[in-house]
Amino acid sequence: MAATPASGSVMLEELTSTELRSRIDHGATTVLVPIGGVEQSGPYIALGKHNVRAGLLARQIAEKLGNTIVAPVVSYVPEGSISPPAGHMRFAGTISIPPAAFEAVLEGAAASLRQHGFRDIIFLGDHGGYQKNEQNVANKLNRAWGKASAGKEARAYALLDYYDITQSAYIAELQKRGHSSAEIGLHAGLADAALMLATDPSLVRSEAMAHGPKPGVADGVRGDATRATAELGQIGIKLQVDTSVAAIRQLLQRPK
Repeated sequence: MAATPASGSVMLEELTSTELRSRIDHGATTVLVPIGGVEQSGPYIALGKHNVRAGLLARQIAEKLGNTIVAPVVSYVPEGSISPPAGHMRFAGTISIPPAAFEAVLEGAAASLRQHGFRDIIFLGDHGGYQKNEQNVANKLNRAWGKASAGKEARAYALLDYYDITQSAYIAELQKRGHSSAEIGLHAGLADAALMLATDPSLVRSEAMAHGPKPGVADGVRGDATRATAELGQIGIKLQVDTSVAAIRQLLQRPK
């Protein structure tokens, strides 16, 4: 028997061109552009964590918003100098592109989406290192699009709230539950691992983490993920989704 069509999906890549055209014509003129990245997170968290989280959370946000489509995840992002290698590039698997190339990709993707009829194009960045680049692109596009003719009006947004909430309210919630700043960590610590366990536990090597050595800065880790759980991660996921939905609804109410 043939599989049921995915025409009700919010994911652009799961729709046919005809299905997408119909959705836009019937009011789905908001599109999310999730941005991930490929970077090391020590020995116990897989390289694709940002890509997976960005895609899954964007889906949840779009479903809550309604009339919203999710573009493909942007997976190639700036991660620092390649030669000589700096930051995450010192560890196998990290992929870095120049900031200008990254901004050009976002610009081209947004322009393509606008051409097809999307009127609110929202960048969701899962990694802290390129938040300013997202804003740069949104500002540049809005300056150009501000001169558009009738019927081509559109706005681009860098939804910084999506990322910022993981560095503020989520950290506070973990601290309330007895986790220290050192344990929560800045990278690949408890917060990072918990968010991953809540989205795709197959990307966390839980068994090895429980019985293996505790990695440190020399291993690309800042924090201690040992006590991470999916339940702790769900707190952060809910904060990210709810905060993003509220922020987007506010943006969409602004005068065009």
